[in-house]
Amino acid sequence: MDEESIYKASEIIKRGGLVAFPTETVYGLGADAFNPIAVARVFEVKRRPYFDPLIVHIGDQSEINKLFKAIPYNVKRLIECFWPGPLTIVLFKKDNVPDIVTSGLQTVAVRMPRHEMALKLIKLSGTPIVGPSANSFGYLSPTTAEHVREQLGDQIDFILNGGPCEVGVESTIISFVEEKPKLLRPGGIPLEEIESILGKVEIDVNNHKNPSAPGMLPKHYAPRTPILLEWSEKSIRKYRDKKIGLLAFKDPGPLGSISPIEVLSKSGDLREAAANLFTAIRRLDQLGLDLILAEPLPEVGLGRAIMDRLRRASHKGAIN
Repeated sequence: MDEESIYKASEIIKRGGLVAFPTETVYGLGADAFNPIAVARVFEVKRRPYFDPLIVHIGDQSEINKLFKAIPYNVKRLIECFWPGPLTIVLFKKDNVPDIVTSGLQTVAVRMPRHEMALKLIKLSGTPIVGPSANSFGYLSPTTAEHVREQLGDQIDFILNGGPCEVGVESTIISFVEEKPKLLRPGGIPLEEIESILGKVEIDVNNHKNPSAPGMLPKHYAPRTPILLEWSEKSIRKYRDKKIGLLAFKDPGPLGSISPIEVLSKSGDLREAAANLFTAIRRLDQLGLDLILAEPLPEVGLGRAIMDRLRRASHKGAIN
């Protein structure tokens, strides 16, 4: 681990700067969560709408006491099982959490990443840090330092290079604001594992114009090339004069005119597919295609999170 770079990055955070840093899910764009000016710059650099709240990252479980008003017993159970890890908890915030972080909501989303470099950065910075994906708003989330460099370049102060991200899709978000726990966003912890601790969890099925957590807008995680998720060999005949690529779950075998093909996992492993998702879409997006066909995945385990990202990235209308 590059101790010198982490120390440099932490000093930038302390001065109100922006640092891209690796987590187990995707690369985050870090700033001091208690510095509203620094947080405002995060929104500015990402071109992120101010109504879309941010996740606060902590380096030690005890830091939740700085952020949450109260911590129910079932939240403590989840934290014991899944932190550090790709699980975000939404609860009512303390008054000292800046409104810009929560987009004016009385709730805050918090997680503790499972990445040694991220944890060291937060601890050395001496403060919780916001960490939305280090990309332009609505575009593919970055899973390598190079992805960050391509999108944000010299708009930020420093990029910590921690190699490729292990999980590859963002954290699962669970809200405890209402009487029953609710899944706001599927992610790196499968819902089945959470329900093994909590029992039945409600699923938020609404498309939010004013979201209560990140990544809930109906159009998100999108490449520049249109993605078509609902298709058949018959329905795509009208696109035969177009350049078409395929995002496949497993090896699909020969598909005639459809090329190139990106396979998420030759063996059909959902964890491998999640880790490869954004990188595979990015490679197809860089080929000048007219259309990307995406193969649906089984919506169990991490498949639920992958399908959530594909739906938000997919194109609903006709392709010109």
